[in-house]
Amino acid sequence: MNKPTQEQAEEAIKTLLQYLGEDTNREGLKDTPKRVIKSYKEIFGGYEADVSAILNKKFYEISQYQDIILLKNINFTSTCEHHMLPFTGKVDIAYVPDKVVIGISKLARLVDAFSKRLQIQERMTVSIAESLFKHLQPKGVAIAVSASHSCMSFRGVMKEGSLLDSSHFIGCFKDDIQMQKQFFNMIK
Repeated sequence: MNKPTQEQAEEAIKTLLQYLGEDTNREGLKDTPKRVIKSYKEIFGGYEADVSAILNKKFYEISQYQDIILLKNINFTSTCEHHMLPFTGKVDIAYVPDKVVIGISKLARLVDAFSKRLQIQERMTVSIAESLFKHLQPKGVAIAVSASHSCMSFRGVMKEGSLLDSSHFIGCFKDDIQMQKQFFNMIK
């Protein structure tokens, strides 16, 4: 697949505006295609993210720390691939290290790498957990995501305030119900 040029992408936005019935020559819309494409580069920056580079810096001097490490309430905004509307929420990520840890900012960057793409929440949940497990090789990973989807709140079924919760467990969290309970108690 050949990637369209920026000019072609801007022309597509112009076509959409015309489809909506807008006059793309009016003052307020003249630069809108350029602004939309510029904002898309930021909103969908996850396509350019290198997960290996994000999780590359590791710390080995952890004094045999073997308990749960949890970063909770990581805010995110993503875009539903079905309607191209935003969904926003929070991610809680926990892992049990095996001789190595990473900086906590890396967990937030990992969330951004997958949330800044056209996405569905369930796939995003699994992708974050599986990537952390693959690159860090901890004893286990647990993740919980809770989000409000605008495709549910201001179109379609119009159910404002509804939240979708998803979770994924790997390693010791998958194998041990008590570890799962401890994770959920910690994120309350």
